[in-house]
Amino acid sequence: MNAAKKPLVAALCGGVGGAKLALGLQYATPEAELAVIVNTGDDFEHLGLTICPDLDTVMYTLAGVSDTQRGWGRAGESWAFMDALRALGGDDWFRLGDRDLATHVLRTEALRAGHTLSEITRDLATALAVRARIMPMSDDPVRTVITSDDGDLSFQRYFVKLAAAPRVRRIRFSDADAAAAPGGVLEVLESARLAAVVVCPSNPFLSIDPILGIAGIRERLVQTAAPVTAVSPIVGGAAVKGPTAKIMTELGVPVTNVAIAEHYGDLVDGLVIDRADAAERADIEALGIAVHVTDTLMHTDADKARLAADTLAFAARCRARRHMAAS
Repeated sequence: MNAAKKPLVAALCGGVGGAKLALGLQYATPEAELAVIVNTGDDFEHLGLTICPDLDTVMYTLAGVSDTQRGWGRAGESWAFMDALRALGGDDWFRLGDRDLATHVLRTEALRAGHTLSEITRDLATALAVRARIMPMSDDPVRTVITSDDGDLSFQRYFVKLAAAPRVRRIRFSDADAAAAPGGVLEVLESARLAAVVVCPSNPFLSIDPILGIAGIRERLVQTAAPVTAVSPIVGGAAVKGPTAKIMTELGVPVTNVAIAEHYGDLVDGLVIDRADAAERADIEALGIAVHVTDTLMHTDADKARLAADTLAFAARCRARRHMAAS
């Protein structure tokens, strides 16, 4: 099919759970173009290098080279660099594998040469034979800051060095007001080919909110004719992975799918929830948001592909529902 006529699917993504569904979407859209818009609020400078954890997690996952046991980094990794760094008394709390290090070195070198993060991400993904387009939410630096009982913490210091232990009081995104969405991201969200937007089961507060905070992205998602469906990261009153439930509790937000629906509000047409939470369906639908109940846990690649196909089929039903309401 001519690329200009292919249907286009966009995903908003960050973290391991989001990357899993992004891989499922790559499996489920062989005849469509897939664009994955990724959180960069977790990015930081470390050992003189620009580290982009969510971009790399998505890229390695879609390339089939991620370490599925650890949940981050590259498979078949070695640690000679970290061992040598530790022996010399270096700062080793954020682990960089030898294979992973090559990505950070090339990215940092290209940024210093004046290339944009979007350009660098495209080139790295191409080198790893990723079919989907992986797109940073902004080429401008935005940093997630955790206000905690221990004061203001950069996200990686909070999440990795302190193992997400401090109590979270507030989350803010430094420099988000001055950041712009790359032209390619806006083109995707404005495209007449856009068939669906999927909000992956990433942490809404840490991974999706930074994306929505970039000027123009939320507005285009609200205005798009394409259905916007989200997959909830909550199953049975707990988060599948990471500190989502802990953070929700500390921010005074109930750990429920209803709370996820309320958080996204008019941004989404539909919410996908797990069978364990089917009892929440009526309360979510009372908010004017359609609900699809299915198995949302993704243990295998087949699970990822099935959930992605379910979500896209649900998106098509949301589009039909919207057309019927407008007629």
